[in-house]
Amino acid sequence: MKNLKLVVLTGVMTLALTSSAFAKKAKYEEMKVANGASITGNVLFKGEVPPPIMEDLKKGKNAAFCATHPDTKEGSIRPRQKVEVKDGKLKNAVVLIEKINKGKAWAAETINYDFRQCDIFPKMTVIRKTPKSIKKNLVTVTNQDDDILHNPHGYSIKGAARKTLFNKPLPSKGSVADVTKSLKRFKPKKDSHFFLQCDQHNYMEADARIVWNPYYSISKEDGTFTIQDIPAGKYKVTAWHPYAGEVTQEITVADGGKANANFELALK
Repeated sequence: MKNLKLVVLTGVMTLALTSSAFAKKAKYEEMKVANGASITGNVLFKGEVPPPIMEDLKKGKNAAFCATHPDTKEGSIRPRQKVEVKDGKLKNAVVLIEKINKGKAWAAETINYDFRQCDIFPKMTVIRKTPKSIKKNLVTVTNQDDDILHNPHGYSIKGAARKTLFNKPLPSKGSVADVTKSLKRFKPKKDSHFFLQCDQHNYMEADARIVWNPYYSISKEDGTFTIQDIPAGKYKVTAWHPYAGEVTQEITVADGGKANANFELALK
């Protein structure tokens, strides 16, 4: 009976070790990419561009100060354009390679969100799960406004559901919230859209795509994007915008090759 228990226990332990090994293999592996390929193209927008949201700053907190934002119009109205299109080309779409297991190293860049003049900068970026080796300063939020309380609230969004990642008040200019540890909670099958908002001024918004490898690009004002240093192979490449949907296509690249791909998005 003892032997039977030992066999069962050993089997469980073996299964656990196998699952652990598989999980480790599934993680992204950095390597030197010699003669890497590239994918370039445009992100297009189909359909009628939605009108801007006309925000009446008089109805919110700190109305006089928030009206100093350079986009503010007569009557303290500030237009907010969430889908930016010029000549049919979509700005701020994230183009990314899905499920690539190894390739170039992650860039050593950090992200700082500035809360400035009752707005958030940058409006669109990419964000990743915090690696075990990084404890702080991967993602921070800074209040740049004198004598104004901001309250950055970060979410992971899935459909209509919102999961709070952090909620930290910044009482005055120079206050900084380091939210690096909060981003350890991301999971590949559950998290893809990061949303940041100020609880004091809820029209202050920013978005990010959660990525699992360093192969991504954000489309410029003219809709162009470039992804570089790609190992030869066949990949699923997705163009995503939080308010204009997403589309995926399969692209094959050869060593040192240059592939061209255009994506067309429309309103959700």
